[in-house]
Amino acid sequence: MPGSGRSSRNRGRLLLTVGIASTGLLSFAYLALASRELSAVDYGHVSLLWSITFVILSVLYRPVEQLLSRTISDRRARGLKGHPLRTPALIQAGFALVFLAIALPLRTTIEDELFGGSAALYWILVVSVLAYAGSYFARGWLAGHERFAGYGGLVLLESTSRFLFAVAAAVGITSGQTAIAIGIAVAPFVSMVVVPFALARLARGGSDPLPAAGEVAVMDAAGEGPAHAEIEEASQDLSLGRGSSFAVAVFLIMLAEQTLMNAAVLIVERDSGPALAGFVFNVLLIVRAPLQLFQAVQTSILPHLTGLEAREDAGQFARAIRVTVLAIAAFAGACALGLLAIGPWVMETVLGDKGFTYERGGLALVAVGMGFHLVAGTLNQAALARGRAQLAAVAWIVSALLFVAWVASDVVSDEVLRVETGYCGAAFILSCLLYGLYRRPA
Repeated sequence: MPGSGRSSRNRGRLLLTVGIASTGLLSFAYLALASRELSAVDYGHVSLLWSITFVILSVLYRPVEQLLSRTISDRRARGLKGHPLRTPALIQAGFALVFLAIALPLRTTIEDELFGGSAALYWILVVSVLAYAGSYFARGWLAGHERFAGYGGLVLLESTSRFLFAVAAAVGITSGQTAIAIGIAVAPFVSMVVVPFALARLARGGSDPLPAAGEVAVMDAAGEGPAHAEIEEASQDLSLGRGSSFAVAVFLIMLAEQTLMNAAVLIVERDSGPALAGFVFNVLLIVRAPLQLFQAVQTSILPHLTGLEAREDAGQFARAIRVTVLAIAAFAGACALGLLAIGPWVMETVLGDKGFTYERGGLALVAVGMGFHLVAGTLNQAALARGRAQLAAVAWIVSALLFVAWVASDVVSDEVLRVETGYCGAAFILSCLLYGLYRRPA
């Protein structure tokens, strides 16, 4: 029944939000425990491993996740069954092989220059990146089919298993840098336990449950099914050329976003060493935790917007964007006020005193930038749903390049303040560019 289908999807979105919210908290807790258990230098290497790993994951694998989510949801909105997976699987495997072809020859350089000579951290990086290829492919499939409860369970299992490695070190079962860091490599294997259950549930519910009545496909003149032209167009959505074009554009978007999140850590590590880099990483946790939570919105809003675009429902499309942006503005404003009031005390209490001082004005500035970043993420999903991935990529690249140029310069002598102001300014420019694209006529 239509009502039960819609209710099931709403429950799935709730479980997705709970799962990803818990994931954000557990990821923060994992890093907080690591920060307290390790020396400043050892924690700097672990935080650098974390940054590099998730930069690579987002850049290499999120494109295929978004490709699967958009294409499957578009075909379902049009009433089409069957979603070819061969092309995205080939793209995903190709990305993993490219990583391996680069990482293996550079082993000595990576170990010595990034991880202080630690072979263990190098192999944790390699195993993690390869293992996450399957995890991100599963996320795209689950999102496209609106199996949000399964998606939430996958990321919750991932973060929980990783967090337990930090707990083991905190209570004395294990100790040291490697014992904590290895959780990053184990997590994707544990998360895949969800996939067989999701496949079994989908099989019990039919080959491909379609949206509720009133949400399905454009019909032909006789009202007998999707128009032939629509079928022909959708059947080519995952051709290698079209799929690769979309994936490359999202690849550039993910690369630019991760540049905003992690380039500052790398630049500071190069100029001032791992201790200050770890401190900058901690400052940017103000952004990382909300962005992780926002994945719940991104995961559910892309298939939703894609369906609305397929049905040419401009009013509901605009309403979804407006409601999301207003919620982000309220959240970011509350975070900024909270950080102005008690930000330094909270950061030092949770993450420990590493010999540097958190400035409340700078923390609040990062929170404002986080709000612009989340708005940009929402407008980016609108661009992807409308097939404007290439233009969106240009906006992201411009903003990321401006951010790197600012952080690498000496315009502001205080390196931490330079990162804080640069991030807020780049996020503001990005949101403005994507808003211009959103307002652009079809």
